[in-house]
This record gives sequence, C-alpha cells and structure tokens, in this order.
Amino acid sequence: MERSNHTVTEFILVGFTTDPVVQLVLFVAFVGVYSVTLIGNTTLMVLICNDSRLHTPMYFFTGNLSFLDLWYSSVYTPKILVTCISEDKSISFAGCVAQFFFSAGLGYSECYLLAAMAYDRYVAVSNPLLYAQAMSRTLCCSLVTYSYTGGFVNAIILTSNTFTLNFCGDNVIDDFFCDVPPLVKLACDVKDPYQDVLYFLLGSNDVAPAVLILASYLFIITTILRIRSTQGRLKAFSTCSSHLISVTLYYGSVLYIYSRPSSSYYLERDKVVSTFYTLLFPMLNPMIYSLRNKDVKGALKKLFRIMQTEG
Repeated sequence: MERSNHTVTEFILVGFTTDPVVQLVLFVAFVGVYSVTLIGNTTLMVLICNDSRLHTPMYFFTGNLSFLDLWYSSVYTPKILVTCISEDKSISFAGCVAQFFFSAGLGYSECYLLAAMAYDRYVAVSNPLLYAQAMSRTLCCSLVTYSYTGGFVNAIILTSNTFTLNFCGDNVIDDFFCDVPPLVKLACDVKDPYQDVLYFLLGSNDVAPAVLILASYLFIITTILRIRSTQGRLKAFSTCSSHLISVTLYYGSVLYIYSRPSSSYYLERDKVVSTFYTLLFPMLNPMIYSLRNKDVKGALKKLFRIMQTEG
C-alpha cells in the first residue's frame, strides 16, 4: 500500500553501520575530520582577509571557496556525529528537506564557483599584465553572486520535485544524509518527468560548468605551450595546479554519483563516494590551496609572529 509523502513525519538514517564499535570509531574519525575542516578553512579565510598580499582575485575566490566548504561540511557533519553515537537515528521530514536543500544549493554553487576560478586562472595566465584590471572587484563579486544564486535557484527546483514524490512503506534511508539516490529508492512513483529534471540539473549545474572549466584549461594549455622558457611554463602551470587538483577530485566524485540513471543507484558503494565530497573534500581544500603556496605560508608565519608578540 502506498503512503503519501505528506504522511511521512520523519526518516531513519541508517548511516554507515549498525555495529556500535565501528560507530564509535567513525565518530572519532569524523570529529577529527570536521575539526581539521573548521580550523583549516577558518584559518585560510582569516589569512586572506587580514593579509594585504592576499587581496587579489585568486585569493578572493579561494576565500569564498573556504567559506562555502565550511558551510557545506556543517550541513552534514553534526547530524552524522549524532547518528554515530545516539540510538535515535531519526531526522524529521522538515529537517530532511532543509538538509537536502542546503546540500544541493551549496553543491551546485561550488560547481559554478570552480568554473569562475577556472576563468580567473585563464585570465591570469593569458594576460598577466592586465590581470588586475580584467578581474575587477565588481566582476569577481558578480561571479560569486551568480554562483550562489544559480546554485540555490536550482536547489529549489530539485527539492520541490523530490519531496513531492510519494514515499512508499519503509521510511528508512540507507545513507548518512538525505540525498537523491536513497530518497529515490524510497519513492514509488519515480516517473520520466522527474528523471528529466535530474538530467536538466545535471546538465546546467555539473556538465555546463565542467565544459567551461575544460575550455578554460584548453586555452591555458595553449598559452603555456607558447611560452618559450621551461621555467616560465612551470611557473604558469603552478598557478593552476591547485585548482586543477580541486576540480578533479570534486567533479570525479559528484559526476559518479549523479550522472547515472536512478535505476542504477547502488547505495552501499555510493555512501563511500559521497563521504569524499561531503566530508573529506572540504577538509582537503585548504591544504590543496595553501601547502604549496608561498604567499599563504608567508601570511601564516606573519600571523604566528603577531600572536607570539601579543602573547
């Protein structure tokens, strides 16, 4: 017998395992990951705001990416930690809708922001002398605003279409958060129009930004190949390496999860992949953008000296 989604008052999040020992181990691991995420992204944002050497378009986008990752991770992790140590695995219907909406909005926004960062790297490599003029503050702010606007407008479309599905019988979500694959598995009326919506959103939020990123890097590669000196080529490539690593890791996992038909979702395997872009990626980003960056290292040393002096 079918149950309307309006009769569902809560969902049960299975999480990763029902073994209490493994749950405790995961709790400790996730606390560590979340702590590093908070410290890393907050530190990077503070450095970018306080050090004048980092007041450039590239670091403006990096700071916004850190803010987005901080928010993105906070949508999932607190509930995951509670699920690991509490016997109550439930999440209210409204809570599931809110988590779903913000995770979709922030995820889509990140796709657009990564595309904007790719364009920024193209301008920096192809026209370094006019870089500051070409990437004006107005343009940078506009690109970030468009990223968030596009992300959350599309999140409204996805959320409204997903939570008007009819959920049948069991309300147990075989995952650690409310996401498309496990919710589709619970639905009894996934018809072609909903699948069309998923493909539209995949094209506009994932594929389109990915194409823009690929186009930017094709132009970047063409520009780099025109540079005669090996040192010049390496220097030009180094300005893009962090962003390229970030894009590869994020898009690799996201496209794997969402580019398949709903009939081919395999939740156990998808949970592992989802862990990467929801928990690990926000932790890794500050490291990717700072470990090999002399400007960020210099700003961090300056901050430590100030703290020691004040202490």
